Amino acid sequence: MELCLDLTKVAERLGEIPIAALLVIDDKIQGIGLNAPIMLNDASAHAEVLAIRDAGARVGNYRLVESTIYTTLEPCPMCAGAILHARCSRLVYGAKDLKTGSVGGRFNLYQDFPMNHIPEIVSGVRGTKVSEELLRYFQHKRMMKKEQKRLLRAATQIYYEQ
Repeated sequence: MELCLDLTKVAERLGEIPIAALLVIDDKIQGIGLNAPIMLNDASAHAEVLAIRDAGARVGNYRLVESTIYTTLEPCPMCAGAILHARCSRLVYGAKDLKTGSVGGRFNLYQDFPMNHIPEIVSGVRGTKVSEELLRYFQHKRMMKKEQKRLLRAATQIYYEQ
């Protein structure tokens, strides 16, 4: 999870929400994903999906049996579905997502719609740190938006005063 937290800083520098995921098989990282919907113009480019795609390409199989996927934020429904279909054995995540979390935060996809393969779930790993980082990110983003609006108003005011 520490490496995931380090990778969130890269996602943030790329202009993305700081979320990262790693997929591990036999104690070896096989897939890395950074949140990238904005950069890739792809709504499905969530960290978990990109880590699964990366791992599938590396191991030459879409079934990632006996794998563990680590992600900083509780997966959304799309990512939970991808984890299920990839046959990941274990899901480890940091912070709960009360907005779109689908393995306990908002609702529980695996419990509400039981399937033949459900990963073991470990939640709350470095959850406080993840939550603090996301809170800091969104507070900064809101502050920057307010500052941009203020600068725009000031610039237009200067124009009208001429």
